[in-house]
Parts: sequence; C-alpha cells; structure tokens
Amino acid sequence: MSTVVIVGSQWGDEGKGKVIDYLSKEADVVVRGQGGNNAGHTVVVGDEKYALHLIPSGILYADTMNIIGNGIVFDPEGFLNEIDGLIKKGISVDNIKISDRAHVIFPYHKEIDRLKEEERGKDKIGTTKKGIGPCYMDKVERSGIRICDLIDEDVFEEIFTKQMKRKNTIIEKIYNAKPLDGDAILNDYKNYAKKIKRYVDDTGVLVNSAVRENKKVLLEGAQGTLLDIDFGTYPYVTSSHPVSGGFSIGAGIGPNKIEEVLGICKAYTTRVGKGPFVTELNDEIGDRIREQGHEFGTTTGRARRCGWLDTVVVKYAARVNGMTSFALMLLDVLSGFDKIKICTSYKYEDKIIHDYPASLKVLEKCQPVYEEFDGWNEDITSCTSYEELPENAKKYIERLEELVGVPAKIISIGPKRSQTIIRSSIF
Repeated sequence: MSTVVIVGSQWGDEGKGKVIDYLSKEADVVVRGQGGNNAGHTVVVGDEKYALHLIPSGILYADTMNIIGNGIVFDPEGFLNEIDGLIKKGISVDNIKISDRAHVIFPYHKEIDRLKEEERGKDKIGTTKKGIGPCYMDKVERSGIRICDLIDEDVFEEIFTKQMKRKNTIIEKIYNAKPLDGDAILNDYKNYAKKIKRYVDDTGVLVNSAVRENKKVLLEGAQGTLLDIDFGTYPYVTSSHPVSGGFSIGAGIGPNKIEEVLGICKAYTTRVGKGPFVTELNDEIGDRIREQGHEFGTTTGRARRCGWLDTVVVKYAARVNGMTSFALMLLDVLSGFDKIKICTSYKYEDKIIHDYPASLKVLEKCQPVYEEFDGWNEDITSCTSYEELPENAKKYIERLEELVGVPAKIISIGPKRSQTIIRSSIF
C-alpha cells in the first residue's frame, strides 16, 4: 500500500499542481476529493502550460486513472469545457471517473453566489462566484442534486423542477433579481448528462480497490489549510475541507489508509481575497515578490497578496494535517534578495504567541516576529542536486525544517518538471 495526500500548507496557490504532476508519473490513481472548479493547478510540460480545475493532474499521463471523488461539487459545463481543451491539445480523456455521489452545480448556485456577494458590499468574502458555497449549502441542507440523479432523466426532471422553483423564489423575493429560465437550464443539463454519463462510476469502490491492490494512490489537494471551513481564517475560507482529513470523506477511504501527508509550502506567503495576513508586504518588496513569482490566480487572474514566509501558519498546517514532510516551492523567486525573512512567531499586545489563533480580531492585531537571513544572488534554476544550491539557500531550508518539524523532501527551483530536486522518495 502506498497512499499519499498532497495538501496546501498556506492559503492555496502554493504550487501543488507541479508536485502533483511530478508524482503522477509514478501514481496509478490520482484523486480530487473536495472543492470544485473554483480551484486550479497550473502544470508546465515543456513549453506547454495546462490550467486544470476539476480534472486531476494525472490526466497528462495516459496510464493513470483520474478520479473526481464524492466530496467534489461538480460543474458539468466547466468539466466539458476542460475536456474539450485537453482533447484539442491531444490529451486522452478516457481515464477519467466521476463519483456518482458528487453534488452538481447549477446556474442558480452561481447566481445566488453572485447576488449574495454583492449584498455583502464592503464585507465581501472574495468568492469566485462559481456556485461552490451555495452547492455545498444544498448538500448539507439535503436538497442537493447528485450525479446519480442527474444521469437518471426521470428522477432528474422531477427533483430539478422543484428545486428550480425554490431557487427562483429566493432570487426574486430575497434579492429582487430576475428569475432564471428553468426550462433552458433543464434542457442544457439533460444534454450534459448524456455527455458525462460514460465517465460516472462508484469511485469509492475504485479507490479502495486500488489501495487494497497495493497500487500507488495520490490524493490531490486543492486550495490550502488556511482556507478550510473549520481550520481556516473563517469566514474568508472555502466551503469544504482541503486538509488531509477531508480525503477520508471526499474520496471514500478510511484515515488509516493514508501513509504520507506531503504539505506544499511556498518559500514565501501569498493569499487571494480578504482576511488577515500577518506577514503581508504592502511595499516594493511585496511587489517584487509578486512580479518575480508571477503571483496571479490560475482560475481568477487576481493579483495575490504577498509577504515573507510565515512558519506560524506552516506549523499550524503541519499539526492539523499530520504532515510527514513538505515540498518547498518557488525557492528561485527569492534569488537576488539581499536579505530574506522568516516569521517565527507573532507579537500580540505584550505577548509572544506561537500557535495560530482562531479570532480574526486577534490576528489583525498580531505583528510578525522575524528571523533575518542573508540572501543569495546565484541563479539556482539549473541546480540538479541539493548540494549545488548556494549555502545561504541551504541555511534557509534547514531553518525551515527546524521550525516546521518535518523534512523538506522536495525543493522546486522553477516551473518545469526538470527543475525539481528530490531529496527523499515520496512513494
């Protein structure tokens, strides 16, 4: 048995796509278990760039099974567009399976998402308006529509008609907006159902069979620990569990089946949208990190907020996820800085705190306590081993290992697959 979970150890956008792609060449099965097409992984293969949203990154390997698990909220239109884009690039899509238990996103979810965000005004959360939260709301409210319902035409029409009526009432009476055309949506989704039916399966059975047969299973995380609905900077979070425990539910396997939890950690910190960010740099250094790191969202194109690496956050992620190791990403972005800082704790009023607090009121008053390191000017993007890295880069990495408490098994020094230093095997 060899089952590995990939999790983001910050606010997402840590570079998970590259690591997942790198490990997918060894994996027999790659699974997405939470979120929807509000997340995205960018994978660079040669000169070709692939922006993946719903479809697991293992799709770039012909022999890898790619599973969209039951914990996903599934946008059929987005999925089919992604499929078309892959086919145009010559990528086979025959090795995709969609859970029959996954919940389906409809236009009314997106419309309510948009209207609710507008209603929040200055208190906007920063949602992508892709209907993710409202779809999870229906799931928890027990009024959602699953894939197994969507592909059963008689069942689908009956439950959709009732749901559409309810949603239009909300759109009209609460938000004073125009109702949606239910008949047109019904027709579109019947067509979507016909196209996706061939991909649908009981994916929990498939994943557990793979584990039982000692296949290499990669559980592909989206977003990050600080966006978890329970453990993130609530309410500026996503609507699901992007932590390692989320995969037990989202993929349908027992927690005792997970062997390795690899946290993905940027060599600095970024986040998108509102919420407290203790190490944020609203100056020329933050701008320089953003430009050198090309810090703009895969899904939204939004500029990311940037700051020095915060190990209070990463240590918190290590605890919550049970991280056994981490991958340090985008180390090359820090080349050329005279001085580099790591946040090791927070100062809150007259106290030093080492654990990440729940209260946003507390977080907004926290000041970073930094350790400063000498930087390096060498171009590290062509290094092929850890030993080739500049001494100051190695000192930075080794201090991070001490602070986080787990080893850095992977060091990424550029966007290409070849620009990856593997210090210890993952599978």
